[in-house]
Amino acid sequence: MTMQMSRRQLLGVGITTAAAMLLPPERAFAAMLPTDWTLGVADVEADIAPTAMRRVHGRAPADLKGVLYRNGPAKFRRAGGNATHWFDGDGLVRRFGIEGGQARIAARFVDTDKRRQEAKAGSMLLPGFGTPARSGAVVTGPDSANAANTSVMLAGGELWALWEAGSAYRLDPDTLATIGPKTFRPDLAQMPFLAHPRVEPDGTVWNLGLAGSRAMVWKLNPDGGLAAATPLKLPRASYIHDFTATARHLVIVLQPWTQGGGPPPYLNLLQWQPETGTQILVVDKGDLSSTRLFEVPAFSFFHLGDAWEESDGTIRFDGCFSANPSFAVDEARDLLIGKVSPMPAPHLTMVALHADGRAELVPTGIKAEFPQSDRRRSGAKRRFTAFTGLYGAGRPLARGVGLFDWQSGTARTYAFGDRQLVEEFLFVPRGDAEDAGWLIGTTVNLDARATELHVLDARNIEAGPVASWRADVALPVGFHGTFRRM
Repeated sequence: MTMQMSRRQLLGVGITTAAAMLLPPERAFAAMLPTDWTLGVADVEADIAPTAMRRVHGRAPADLKGVLYRNGPAKFRRAGGNATHWFDGDGLVRRFGIEGGQARIAARFVDTDKRRQEAKAGSMLLPGFGTPARSGAVVTGPDSANAANTSVMLAGGELWALWEAGSAYRLDPDTLATIGPKTFRPDLAQMPFLAHPRVEPDGTVWNLGLAGSRAMVWKLNPDGGLAAATPLKLPRASYIHDFTATARHLVIVLQPWTQGGGPPPYLNLLQWQPETGTQILVVDKGDLSSTRLFEVPAFSFFHLGDAWEESDGTIRFDGCFSANPSFAVDEARDLLIGKVSPMPAPHLTMVALHADGRAELVPTGIKAEFPQSDRRRSGAKRRFTAFTGLYGAGRPLARGVGLFDWQSGTARTYAFGDRQLVEEFLFVPRGDAEDAGWLIGTTVNLDARATELHVLDARNIEAGPVASWRADVALPVGFHGTFRRM
């Protein structure tokens, strides 16, 4: 398979869509309902200076020293107009430093063009995933609407704040000061760069940039420099938030949630067509023209675990799959107005792609999100998946964490309880054994009205945190992060 695609062609879909989103102002949202979980989607009005956190439980492991970086939306409302979808708030990057048994917190908004325009106008102007543009928005390309609010990665001595439909934003990893958009080459400026890159054990980075059925396959050197940017035509224009990879292949899951007709914003351009099933495209890293396509029953998803390839050619990977995309369509809108809209929860599922073309889905029955594993083992066979989960209690968002054992088919879990909003937890290794490590992550404590940082022993999750610290502020629930050992 060969094709030629210019930067103008790839960006054309995104720019055209953004321009179509320039709509008249909408009425402001109704007042927040008196539901205390809405603390998890409250606005942050200013950066958070570096501040010590108070240890409220246990003692930090003596050998644990590093920084947890997290990203997520944290400004949704302005006097002249609000965001109408959780995914569209301004990106706030958090820094949690752990050293000598102590923890410190800092947070800064990414200084994007979007944020500057909206601060000046006093209104959320720019188009987003589910928020239409308003009068006065200046859209000159994808980075005009870049919220830089989804994830982070470390590269070349910098911290990059990631979105989906535009450039990575470069930050100082110590001060969190914004340096500016990352441009790999002048002709690649503002190219989409997904928020879930895949990193090989040697530090090589693979990522995608999407515009309809057109994709750019990014390959970066361990220092973040560009190794290659290669166009790829996909079988369908699916919504893709994440992909996965083995040592030899990229694995791109094409759910039947595809771009079609409809009024803007972008969410309204997507059509759920389960009768067409889900497709899984396997691409040879060494020759992107060499592909295989597998067909499986329809499912929707946001997040996948690492993949590996077995000696007989079978590719396996896990993910958190839902019956439909109703979370993004309805629940993530309703969060911002304090409304609970129970939707089908995602379930942790293993996928097997066999060399003879057969494909299998093996569900665990575990309601889970944010699958994580030891990143040193990317592309290698593994036994465990860490996750957040334990959904319910009449409110949205997770209440606990766990570790699923694919060999025994069992999960070890810990519930923080109904008064905590649980964010993504990362697996941080502390030994050679696959399950020897810490689960490190954050929660929003509704009773204390504060963000908390927790460390759990992956081999003894049921015992709860070995150490917890509490900030003097509650930051809204974020999305994704990374951990840097010091």
